[in-house]
Amino acid sequence: MSQKIDSMRNSSSTEPWREQVAQWLLMFEECVSSAKPDTVRDLFHEDCHWRDLLALTWQVKTVSGLPNILSMIQSLIPDTQPYGFQIPQDHAAPRSVLRAGVEVIEAIFCFETRVGRSLGVIRLTPVTKNSDQFKAWSLLTKLEEIKGFEERLGDNRPSGEAYSRDFKGPNWLDLRQIEVSYEERSPSVVVIGAGQAGLSIAARLRQLKVDTLVVEKNERVGDNWRNRYHSLTLHNQVQVNHLPYLPFPPTWPTYIPKDKLAGWFETYVDAMELNVWTNTEVERGQYRHEKQRWSIETRTSDGRQRTLKPQHIVMATGVSGIPHLPNDIQSLADFAGTIVHSEEYTHGTAWQGRKALVLGTGNSGHDIAQDLHANGAKVTMIQRSPTMVVNIEPSAQLPYALYEEGPSLEDCDLLAAATPLKVLRKTHQLVTEQAKELDKPLLDGLTQAGFVLDYGTDNTGWQFKYLERGGGYYFNVGCSDLIVNGQIRVIQYRDIDQFIASGVKLNNEETLDADLLVTATGYKGQHHLVTHLFGQDVAARCGPIWGFDEENQELRNMWMRTGQPGLWFIAGSLAQCRIFSKTLALQIKAINEGLLSS
Repeated sequence: MSQKIDSMRNSSSTEPWREQVAQWLLMFEECVSSAKPDTVRDLFHEDCHWRDLLALTWQVKTVSGLPNILSMIQSLIPDTQPYGFQIPQDHAAPRSVLRAGVEVIEAIFCFETRVGRSLGVIRLTPVTKNSDQFKAWSLLTKLEEIKGFEERLGDNRPSGEAYSRDFKGPNWLDLRQIEVSYEERSPSVVVIGAGQAGLSIAARLRQLKVDTLVVEKNERVGDNWRNRYHSLTLHNQVQVNHLPYLPFPPTWPTYIPKDKLAGWFETYVDAMELNVWTNTEVERGQYRHEKQRWSIETRTSDGRQRTLKPQHIVMATGVSGIPHLPNDIQSLADFAGTIVHSEEYTHGTAWQGRKALVLGTGNSGHDIAQDLHANGAKVTMIQRSPTMVVNIEPSAQLPYALYEEGPSLEDCDLLAAATPLKVLRKTHQLVTEQAKELDKPLLDGLTQAGFVLDYGTDNTGWQFKYLERGGGYYFNVGCSDLIVNGQIRVIQYRDIDQFIASGVKLNNEETLDADLLVTATGYKGQHHLVTHLFGQDVAARCGPIWGFDEENQELRNMWMRTGQPGLWFIAGSLAQCRIFSKTLALQIKAINEGLLSS
């Protein structure tokens, strides 16, 4: 394989790759119209994967293996029969790249169906090592727009005539104030949460002309970042972290401080004309099946109540929304010092010269311990379970190498979405091995200091820890070095006999005094918040949220229709929210226009 692809790479242009891709696309277009097993076998390897994001199935799903790919082709309906496959000129050209340790010809293509326009990604490898025949290893088909309901962008932007040429009528600000007040109407969509998830889906829906209100419990947009601990910055780099339509300025720092990001969120709301109510919480909601609408009760911080009747609710409260308190530790009630959850922790200046315990060894636990140490506190961390540690550079940035390869942000997002679950696992196993080698001196030092390491299920690393459980790792920005050097002590939870008034008593009779205990013990999943707001029946209809469904190889109930009509979920990193907010928005638009059932 390498000899064949190398010879193509050494040619003066990408034409050989373009020809291979064009030939495959032509055969694939014929295949989906005939759905013959022999044709599918000619196009796909035995070990192959196809991810469809609405384009051909109106679903978010991945299938693997020839029988399942044939079944998906045979199940296509007339509205989603694809045609017009082309290699577009305004996207990255076909090229040879390494994906999950495999050299592939990777190409972006476009096509249409009766209802929409879509993009896709094909990754081809030779049938045998030196073969001239190529088959598909992975395929992505992704709906980009619904015909007749295109986003209001570029030439399709609003004209502004309604307020720019009627001098006696309301101006732009007057119309915005009327729009956001919802005095005489209910929104079509209520989004709960104004973090990156909520703002991303609200921006997407606005460009599709879907009336959307975001409700945020905090005083200001951005407070979900602004109110966190003093030293917090993003742990991945700026080029990965843009919001839809409005990228960060090129002058911004590589690692964005929390307050800078929070301010940008407020700017984004104004620039994108998003309808947001702050100081507002949803107290309860009920779905009216006969009307296919929700009835939800909201309350502002000053006690004002409103009833809204949207068709859709989007939960954008993060991977986890309710702090998880360590109620299983019975002796914790005996501790006489101050106890705060990491969500409430702000900065360590008040604890100078005092002693602190930090329960938990994820990102928040480490950052808080380092902040306390920097402010003159004597800190001991309590480790309850093994934790993965990677240096912030370069190891923690290895999964984002795609965004340094040269294609545009939009193309990189498409290529990132084109990686099916099984290939993604292999990718992160390789990345994890590379990080372990790069970070070996640090990891050896941590082990010697009594810190217990792990590398995720099947060695898949920190990102799968995030995707499967929402935590369990730390990006080292200095705290691990303090542990190795003995400046911050680590003890194992299993070595604690009990908490006492003055701190903790260990099994060896040693006593550690403490004035402060920070419980960096994470958060409960969204399932708990759904139960709290909408009841157990709704939560049961939805089922688990986040983590992978091994059957369709996707995150459970994320950016897809759920078992509860009109209830949707979006969460994750800025990149995940940017990429998949469009997929979610297109489904809501399609339901509103009668193209898709809820």
